[in-house]
Amino acid sequence: MLVVSDVSVAFKSLLLALFLSTFPLISSCGTTGRSAGLTPRLAHCVASPVSTIVCSTALGLTGTKAGGAKKAGMAVRGPLLKDELDIVIPTIRDLAFLEQWRPYLSPYHLIIVQDGDPTKKIHVPEGYDYELYNRNDINRILGPKASCISFKDSACRCFGFMMSKKKYIFTIDDDCWVAKDPSGHEINALEQHITNLLSPSTPFFFNTLYDPYRAGADFVRGYPFSMREGVATAISHGLWLNVPDYDAPTQLVKPSEKNTRFVDAVMTIPKGTLFPMCGMNLAFDREMIGAAMYFGLMGDGQPIGRYDDMWAGWCCKVICDHLGFGVKTGLPYIHHSKASNPFVNLKKEYKGIFWQEEIIPFFQQVVLPKEAVTVEQCYIELAKQVGEKLNGLDPYFTKLSEAMVTWIEAWTELSGTAKKSDATSNGSVN
Repeated sequence: MLVVSDVSVAFKSLLLALFLSTFPLISSCGTTGRSAGLTPRLAHCVASPVSTIVCSTALGLTGTKAGGAKKAGMAVRGPLLKDELDIVIPTIRDLAFLEQWRPYLSPYHLIIVQDGDPTKKIHVPEGYDYELYNRNDINRILGPKASCISFKDSACRCFGFMMSKKKYIFTIDDDCWVAKDPSGHEINALEQHITNLLSPSTPFFFNTLYDPYRAGADFVRGYPFSMREGVATAISHGLWLNVPDYDAPTQLVKPSEKNTRFVDAVMTIPKGTLFPMCGMNLAFDREMIGAAMYFGLMGDGQPIGRYDDMWAGWCCKVICDHLGFGVKTGLPYIHHSKASNPFVNLKKEYKGIFWQEEIIPFFQQVVLPKEAVTVEQCYIELAKQVGEKLNGLDPYFTKLSEAMVTWIEAWTELSGTAKKSDATSNGSVN
């Protein structure tokens, strides 16, 4: 239901709906996943849990603003998806950074994955609802399957994804602060991620005004009406101000460079295009793509590090393309507070820097079978191909392939019963 602030806005909305309903080409594109007889934009507004945010802005209405309250005498909107979203944080230190995030994150449940020494006590600011897992907990819960969870690497965060029972996940690093937009206002990163996830993506045809569901944008002339409904969004990939997410060689060449460019844009990454996914400011639909959000074998005992989120991103994007799900990147920004040591990073990355020149062509050429219609089935097939086609690069990939299978087995067991994920094809399986 649309929320509007006055009669003139309501009348505008009514006229728009009546006009659009007279054109079968626009309003009769099917009813799956939306309300019959409405255009994709209007149907999304009716169905979306955040219609007061996404749709009032997308349709040019002047109702409740994102993050704001309704007019005097009306109830103030509570935290979005409070009971449907977990926040996952990997850490080796006290979480004092959460004090700055308190206005935005304190209503939500935290899952903290403690890396390193399990005997060290991690301090969490008062007032937060959380559960904390260390390496001893991981070993106890997963038993022999704990071998698939990395140690002494932020890749351990994926254990938190596994333990969550919520529909959505927001994961953030402990050196990320609240950013400010160019006008000096603090950015509620979580709310923007939610908006991204609850609005459709357009991976099959690029819109030159970027996300057509944002305020002030729409589908441009020449965009096929049959494709304007979009597809479900599985991943929202946010960016960072201040310290950029560079690899070690770039860090060494540009030791003082800071990212000060705030680009007010969200876009869908086109089908068939890979991207370097950063895990420090990331949200996703766990029910849709969570089974593929495995951050690989990194860190202690492994020949590679700092490619955990890259690996998860490549796997997820291939599967999203196969099943017809969308991936968005751009807003929201966080403030990345400090740079890691480039010499330490180079030691972790140097094999990956060479390997990625063959890994990326592998993902660009991988084909998943039409019979793979769930994320789990896709991931098992992908693990098989990793073992067959990348093992010649290094024996590590045979081990990684086995760990990918172990991950799916553990994911299935912890999900309760042998239940598959709710993620099935949008009708776009290759």
